[in-house]
Amino acid sequence: MNNKTYTVRDLPVEERPRERLQKVGADNLSTQELLALIIEKGGRGQTVLTVAQNLLAHFGNLNNMKNASIEELKQVKGIGFATACKLQAAFKLGEKAEIQITKYGEKIEGPESVFKLLQNEIGNKKKESFYILSLTTRNNLIGVDKVSTGTLSASLAHPREVFLPAIKNSASTVIIVHNHPSGDTQPSEDDLDITKRLIEAGKILGIDVVDHIIISKDSFCSFKEKNLL
Repeated sequence: MNNKTYTVRDLPVEERPRERLQKVGADNLSTQELLALIIEKGGRGQTVLTVAQNLLAHFGNLNNMKNASIEELKQVKGIGFATACKLQAAFKLGEKAEIQITKYGEKIEGPESVFKLLQNEIGNKKKESFYILSLTTRNNLIGVDKVSTGTLSASLAHPREVFLPAIKNSASTVIIVHNHPSGDTQPSEDDLDITKRLIEAGKILGIDVVDHIIISKDSFCSFKEKNLL
């Protein structure tokens, strides 16, 4: 049995991910090599490239890996707590970059704009995630803030937590967004009740709730379009 713990230096120079990235650029690295750069080291009896391949084989694709919890990532041989944290951080940075590079300051034209903005970030999540979009009087995007994760309820969507980012951003209006992991975007009774509470709280604060949008992987439901506000 091979109990040796492999490092990147045990790979031939031409196969080391860092050297490969320097030589050919990140665009020309395989998914396995990019993962290996994050993982950094192998485990007992396996190289870092083997650990990366184990990850891909276990989850099937990057999307499943992105949505995995730390405990689920640690189930893969060679992935410990620290590496699982680095993987989650890398995926989250990618999500934030996708939103922030081009979207802040742009005008939100309607619910489809919001769907395209957050589809990749929350459309595939296994738990409900509650977001607030802060806007100017002309519907230009100021900020995108996550409020909570979990089944939507009065405790998770308390007006204090919901409107705090909007107040910090000096927003004039906000759009509430959350996902339905089931794929069914029709509002529940809880969704309707909480929306009414948030609209009333917004009136007190002078911040209008202009829409509440429910997102799934492939579709969305706008409260405004359905005259539910």
